[in-house]
Amino acid sequence: MDVFESVIAMLLRREGYWISPSFKVELTKEEKRAIDRGTSPRWEIDILAYKGATNELLAVECKSFLDSRGVIFQDGSLQPPSTYKLFSEPRLRDIVLARLKQQLVESESCPPQSNVRLALATGKIAKVTDRDALQAWFDFNDWVLFDDRWVQDKLRGLQDSRYENDISFVAAKLALRSPK
Repeated sequence: MDVFESVIAMLLRREGYWISPSFKVELTKEEKRAIDRGTSPRWEIDILAYKGATNELLAVECKSFLDSRGVIFQDGSLQPPSTYKLFSEPRLRDIVLARLKQQLVESESCPPQSNVRLALATGKIAKVTDRDALQAWFDFNDWVLFDDRWVQDKLRGLQDSRYENDISFVAAKLALRSPK
């Protein structure tokens, strides 16, 4: 798990989610052929997040883009689409998320009626117009967007919370501490 994924995992845990980083989805040979990836290894979800209280299962893709232009959303799609395969390829998304749910139900990790949703966590969005259109597109698709504003807000919220021995938590507390 990379550092940005670690930050997002810590923030989601604080929101009540059980976290499994770098979760491998075991696609069958037939499913791999159906998504034109017959020889690909297991599909990996950056963060799998499950909240028992709401029976919500999130497949979270993380894109920090901290020192780049950020997430680009133009003409109704994320750019470039190859960077956002689960968001830009409906057949791939349907197969991966269905197999993910089946795999978790079979292992008794979640009940069959769990609600599986796709989510994107990002540290930067390119432009205000990208942000507004992206949020509308996510809302339309019933996906979850953890954008840079959400990340910053949650990190600021750590300032007055109880200590946790997590590098992201400690760094946020140090950076946000008011001088005495």
